[in-house]
Amino acid sequence: MRCTVPRARWAVSSATGPVASLGVPGTAKRPLHPPELLYGAPSNHLPMLLVLCVDLDDDIGRKTDFQTPIVGRDRVEAAAVALATADPEDSDVNVLFKGVNVATELAEESVEVAAVAGTEGDDVAANRRVGEEVDEILAGLETGEEVTALVVTDGAQDESVLPVIRSRVPVDGVRRVVVRQAQDLESMYYTIKQVLDDPETRGTLLVPLGILLLIYPLAVVASYFDLPGVVLGLTSGLLGLYLLGRGLGLGSRLDSGVRRLRDGLYDGRVTIVTTIVAGVVLLVGGVAGLEQLETTRGDSAAALGAVEVAAAIVYGAIEWFAVAGLATSLGQITDEYLAGRLEWRYLNAPFYVVAIAVVLYAASGYVLEEVALSTLAGALTGAFLLGVSSTLAFAIAESRFPREAEPTS
Repeated sequence: MRCTVPRARWAVSSATGPVASLGVPGTAKRPLHPPELLYGAPSNHLPMLLVLCVDLDDDIGRKTDFQTPIVGRDRVEAAAVALATADPEDSDVNVLFKGVNVATELAEESVEVAAVAGTEGDDVAANRRVGEEVDEILAGLETGEEVTALVVTDGAQDESVLPVIRSRVPVDGVRRVVVRQAQDLESMYYTIKQVLDDPETRGTLLVPLGILLLIYPLAVVASYFDLPGVVLGLTSGLLGLYLLGRGLGLGSRLDSGVRRLRDGLYDGRVTIVTTIVAGVVLLVGGVAGLEQLETTRGDSAAALGAVEVAAAIVYGAIEWFAVAGLATSLGQITDEYLAGRLEWRYLNAPFYVVAIAVVLYAASGYVLEEVALSTLAGALTGAFLLGVSSTLAFAIAESRFPREAEPTS
């Protein structure tokens, strides 16, 4: 930096020279002092250039044995070779080699090349880590010169850290490394390729798009059979069901259910059979409840209220529902016994199912005037005693006869 000299000194620096140069009579002509004598000769000593290779998502640390910050041309080149060996498609490989290339081109100047990295996922944490590593590099540079930086990145995402770097060191420029291809075409190609390779994104985007594209050809085919409305309704319904399932996360639940079913078939679980049986019995119970509701409506002169409707359905279906509950509970008990995990308290389930069924049958029958009050009282008492006695009995059995854990091989 040139020192600052007041202009008054430049004007009166010689009693004869400046006056003579202005043509004042009686003075000797002497040349003006050159500016170098007043302001100092221009310096050819440039500030030190720090070439910073930025890896914001820390591919270097995650894919190689190198830990950032990496300082020095040889170490950065070795890190680039290691990253290229681990993942040849990583764009940060080009960033590291570009930093080495810049340092080689400016070898006659005072240049140092270094690589800094952030963290994966969190942009704020990544920027903070880059700032800390830049501070560490600046503190370790053994130079008394002014330091400026040239930042090398592979895209706009890594360039988001520029304000953090500028707050610590002046930035002379930014080099974005782009592979020598049609950049827009390459970006579009790799975006489409990534979408097609990702099952989650592929299912989210391509399935509804495919359904939409099928609407027109299906409508054309259906027009020959005079059924265009059916096709439009069916395709829109499928699209709506798909989007609803994606929004509610039903896809993952369905996948987990299918996985459990497959594992159960291979493991020989009785629960699969009893669950299917229980499902069929529940359907039969639902039909029986609706039939009981129609019968009650036919026998009643007045319109049924909400309580009477619910009581009629329960009264007709509760026996079937109880059978379904017994089937599933017995199947679960059988599987736990075969797996060596059976506990005494698990045997309470069938008794609880029976007790609940008795209470609901008696209560719904009392509402429909099919069961007397004394019968309802007896049912409530019996269900209560059944639940309490089974709980106490199996609790005592569990305390008196504890099941020893089987050693695992």
